[in-house]
Amino acid sequence: MRGLINVIVLFPKREVARNIRNLLVRNGFEVVGVCTTGAQVVQRVEEMGEGLVICGYKCSDMIYSELREYLPDRIWMLLLASRPYLADCQDLRIQKLAMPLKGHELIIKTKMIIEEIAQEQKRRRSKPKQRSREEVELLENVKQLLMDNNRISEEEAHSYIQQRSMNSGVGLIEMAKMIKESFTY
Repeated sequence: MRGLINVIVLFPKREVARNIRNLLVRNGFEVVGVCTTGAQVVQRVEEMGEGLVICGYKCSDMIYSELREYLPDRIWMLLLASRPYLADCQDLRIQKLAMPLKGHELIIKTKMIIEEIAQEQKRRRSKPKQRSREEVELLENVKQLLMDNNRISEEEAHSYIQQRSMNSGVGLIEMAKMIKESFTY
């Protein structure tokens, strides 16, 4: 599960960022970038789907809160900072971990965030796709054709389209188009 979500590490000192990256990689995380500026992160996330940015409080060109504003909602943030700085952070979109940091704490927190991102992806994929007005009309027309020609109920007509769709491995809308075409010949 961990390898599916990309991680970017941002710290002004490249050595610190590399050490964090190495720790994460050794523990199975997919680190796609080590950055020293917020601008580098913003550029990198354009190439990513969902992911996680692990960063310190401040880098050379911006602080964490400015960076958060530049990041799309699909990118999560884990702020590593001293307790006073963490207390100032009121943004609910930002996860926090206090410095000085213990390696196992970072691994556990990162794993929790990655699992949350994966769960969110799963929830989005399981939501039914919204159909366009044209697709809804097509389904209604095909159901009406089946009801009129076979003297069946709307539920039976819908079940018929669904069953043919599943049996043939074709989407519901595509099957409705095929059924409609069979009535025009």
